[in-house]
Amino acid sequence: MNPESAADGGRVVALVPAAGRGVRLGQSTPKAFVQVGGTSMLRRAVDGLVESGVVDDVVVMVPDEFVGATAELLPPGVRIVVGGAERIDSVRAGITASPDADIYLVHDAARALTPPALIARIVAELRCGRAAVVPALEVADTIKSVDIMGGVTGTPKRAELRAIQTPQGFDAALLRRAYESAGPGDAATDDAGLVERLGERVRTIPGEPLAFKITTPLDLLLADAVVGARES
Repeated sequence: MNPESAADGGRVVALVPAAGRGVRLGQSTPKAFVQVGGTSMLRRAVDGLVESGVVDDVVVMVPDEFVGATAELLPPGVRIVVGGAERIDSVRAGITASPDADIYLVHDAARALTPPALIARIVAELRCGRAAVVPALEVADTIKSVDIMGGVTGTPKRAELRAIQTPQGFDAALLRRAYESAGPGDAATDDAGLVERLGERVRTIPGEPLAFKITTPLDLLLADAVVGARES
């Protein structure tokens, strides 16, 4: 982690929610603890944050019964707190545990191969005055909106769509305000969605293909292949 970055424009705290069960991955272990190339997704995600050189503190939110195991997995200095039943509850617990942050990065443990350079670019944008910054990729597939019966109700313009990745970066006061306005069990699928509800502008920067989310067995196979190719 970078002890000098606070002096360069505020203290950067990375929040890593890792309490999810990851049912779609088809593993008995919580998703963040599934291994990619012999190392847990959680450790790889944390290592990427540390290697970026722009993070002062990392806070990981895990199930209560995994606190001890997590401490053995992660490098010294990473803080571990008990997460909640839902992602929003875990991030809220991380915010509460780090009230001195000037900038928050919220990063999915399942995006284990995210390049450190992408993390550094997000912090650089925030230090230049952006209040909310998220990495985004252009959408390759045609997207349809459908009703509950599966009938197509519309076809959004693909040029206006983006697939959003993490880490998502925020001015700390803004993210705290967004979470204060969110109720229990809020259905927002990402932190930027909560910020958007406040009427605040969220800016995108180009994301990275390697920041893909490991959600399904096919994703895990791809991640293993990427790590294997690197090591060979």
